[in-house]
Amino acid sequence: MNDILYVAIPCYNEEEVLPETSKRIKEKIQGLIDNKVINKKSRVLFIDDGSKDKTWEMIKKLCESDEIFSGIKLAHNRGHQNALIAGLMTAKEYADMVISMDADLQDDINVVDKFIEEYYNGSDIVYGVRSSRKTDTAFKRSTALAYYRILQKMGVDIVYNHADYRLMSKRALNGLEQFKEVNLFLRGIVPLIGYKTSVVEYERSERFAGESKYPLKKMLAFAIDGITSFSVKPIRMITALGFILFLVSLIMLVYSIIIKIIGHADSGWTSVICSIWMIGGIQLLSLGVIGEYIGKIYNETKSRPRFIIEEFINR
Repeated sequence: MNDILYVAIPCYNEEEVLPETSKRIKEKIQGLIDNKVINKKSRVLFIDDGSKDKTWEMIKKLCESDEIFSGIKLAHNRGHQNALIAGLMTAKEYADMVISMDADLQDDINVVDKFIEEYYNGSDIVYGVRSSRKTDTAFKRSTALAYYRILQKMGVDIVYNHADYRLMSKRALNGLEQFKEVNLFLRGIVPLIGYKTSVVEYERSERFAGESKYPLKKMLAFAIDGITSFSVKPIRMITALGFILFLVSLIMLVYSIIIKIIGHADSGWTSVICSIWMIGGIQLLSLGVIGEYIGKIYNETKSRPRFIIEEFINR
């Protein structure tokens, strides 16, 4: 029976929340093992993403004290998505199914039972989807809604209100392994794998302790990555904008000639300055978007490893 479960949890400076996270997830996994829902070889896999605090020391102690815990230490900080893919690719060699979740206890551990139930019903991918955003601020709620709509308009296949709380079967993870891009946006990649999928809704809680590892700056960078990694529409929008400006310039040329002929050639300073600033701003914005794509091409062509594992503990 394909019943070995690994829970992959990326960690970055999580010493404040790790004791409670390990306690709760152990209780959940041990209960599933005792009830023979999953195999006794199932594990909780913490991935330390180059933390600067005592996160790795705590993970090592957990691994030494209880074989239900396993740990990966990355050689240096590679970011959440790379840490997550490191855990998934490592876990798939030992597990039949892998659940990914964050260490901050915002994801409801109790829906793990439903994830596994959907897996046994034939789903290769089970998405954890937030049933509401009551815990978010009005700003975050509105920007998240706008972002998902923008992604959908750009043609990105993405599950609304889904982050990285999901279950994937070994078959799905083998499919994920075939996606070699360095610029990772797993929320967009996973739906491209295919296979049977299902959704489990849950209420997202407040962070148990510590600070969010995704401040506004990182969230904006992550949002831009999501768009530019899966859609060329921004480039096409620049082309369309350039064509429109070209047509406007032709109209203005004809208008200027007519004004010259009828003897009203005095030009206004305001209109000239506004035109210069507008066109200059559009050009800089366009260069920035093009540069974002060129930067991604640059990173992909170097083919550098997405992660390097310094230490792996798995009993």
